[in-house]
Amino acid sequence: MAPHPLVEDQLVQLNPETVRNKMFAGCIMVVTEVREWGAQGYVQALGENGQHGGQAFYRAHWDEMEIVGVAEWVMR
Repeated sequence: MAPHPLVEDQLVQLNPETVRNKMFAGCIMVVTEVREWGAQGYVQALGENGQHGGQAFYRAHWDEMEIVGVAEWVMR
């Protein structure tokens, strides 16, 4: 069972001390799927030439993240 009441579209911040992929250290991630081991989600990337960017997906274990809010807009 999950140690947090996490649901889809919530925002989590990836802990810079425990995140396994340091490129995501401190990033805000939009949760797309909650799993028994943690959550999958994405960090929104910047675009260029006036266009929106893509998403960088990540699978975070429970010890890598803290709930910080809910996304108003979700990119799909």
